[in-house]
Amino acid sequence: MTLTSKQRAYLKGLAMNEEPIFQIGKSGLTPELTASVADALEARELIKLSVLKNCFDDPKELAETLSERTHSLVVQVIGKKIVLYKTAKEEKNRRIVLPR
Repeated sequence: MTLTSKQRAYLKGLAMNEEPIFQIGKSGLTPELTASVADALEARELIKLSVLKNCFDDPKELAETLSERTHSLVVQVIGKKIVLYKTAKEEKNRRIVLPR
C-alpha cells in the first residue's frame, strides 16, 4: 500500500497535534522497541516517535527500518521526529478514514 499526496497531507495534519509516544536513544532500534511500536500502531494507527540527540543513527534510515519491520508506512520525517501509519488489522480498532 502506498499513500497518495492527499492522504499523506491528511495524516500529517492529524500527526501535527500528536505528542511522540516513543523515544529512540543510543541503543537504537531494539527488538523490544520494534514490538512496542507494532503494538502501538495496531492500537492507534498513527504514531509519532522522537529520535534523541544521543542516537547517532539517521532518522530517515530509522524510519525506513521501522517501517519494514512493522509493515507500516512512513508519513514523514522532520528533523528528529518520525511519523508512521498502519491501518489496524481489526475493524474495531480502525479510527482513521483516509480520503480517497
